[in-house]
Amino acid sequence: MSEQPPKQATPDSSPAPGMSNYRTIMFMVILSFICALILSVLASVLAKPKEIAKELDRSKQMMIAAKILNHEGNFLLPDSDGKSVLAKYSPDGLLVPGSVPQIATQQQLLEVFKRRLRPFLVDKEGKLNTFEAAKIVEDQYVNTYKKSGYYKEPLMLIYKIMPNLAAEGNVEKEASEDLAEGYVIPVNGFGLWDAIYGYLAIKPDGDSVIGITWYDQKETPGLGANIADPPWQNLFPGKKIFQAGASGQTDFKTAPLGIVVVKGKVAEVLGDAPKARSAVDGMAGATLTGNGVTDAYRDVLAPYRSFLMKLQAESGKQKVNDKPSEIQKKGD
Repeated sequence: MSEQPPKQATPDSSPAPGMSNYRTIMFMVILSFICALILSVLASVLAKPKEIAKELDRSKQMMIAAKILNHEGNFLLPDSDGKSVLAKYSPDGLLVPGSVPQIATQQQLLEVFKRRLRPFLVDKEGKLNTFEAAKIVEDQYVNTYKKSGYYKEPLMLIYKIMPNLAAEGNVEKEASEDLAEGYVIPVNGFGLWDAIYGYLAIKPDGDSVIGITWYDQKETPGLGANIADPPWQNLFPGKKIFQAGASGQTDFKTAPLGIVVVKGKVAEVLGDAPKARSAVDGMAGATLTGNGVTDAYRDVLAPYRSFLMKLQAESGKQKVNDKPSEIQKKGD
């Protein structure tokens, strides 16, 4: 049996350990770069739609506070008794009574918002100014002071709730340009964990609440987060923001401003005391969030006092003028 020649060793073709690590690292770097690039492009592409969605949500929340829209997305109108009933969008932009719930489209929401809620600036003396007259760019102002709070500025943001009138140029609309069905004030403060943002709508009397919303919050689900739930928000309509004294009378010059979230039930804590008119039930297990809501209303409304007092004074004059004179009574 012949001997086989010994096999010659072949050179090792596997990369050196250092080269293998280098390739792995480079692969990870390139992959990370590609992922970061994709995320950056997506963020840029989605930035505008995201901002539009936020603006739409803020518009909806403002209309919910003003009782132009309910939480389900249906338009509302007041009936002869002042109660909110279902409404529908008509082609000319006017809301008309409707018996069947119809979810408003995005276009309808934006159009009604532009017609019914108009932004103004109010100074510390209570005088209303348009953005044009103040030479302030609305979008820039709204975005700049949203987090810090408009109430801290020399000119504070407020929205006028316009009557439900038809298209631009309508004679009735022109005649009612200075009329308002109420006002919406942006409210912000701090809950248990983070900042909270909402809206407070008040009647033309400057004292009675139309409605409220808390739309941006990071409170504990099932506890403090209940400030964003319809059942709790529905406790506010009809409440008074000027807190009455023990006698039941309200001194609008000195009365504390705000709405108090009590610990427990208003009926149990305050009974039928005058303070109950400016208080709502607390949320179980969410005392600190409730305190934050109370503080937010107090802090935000204080700088608007002069404006609210002017509304109250005008409302009082209107009530006096609406009363029939003694001569009229005798004539009847």
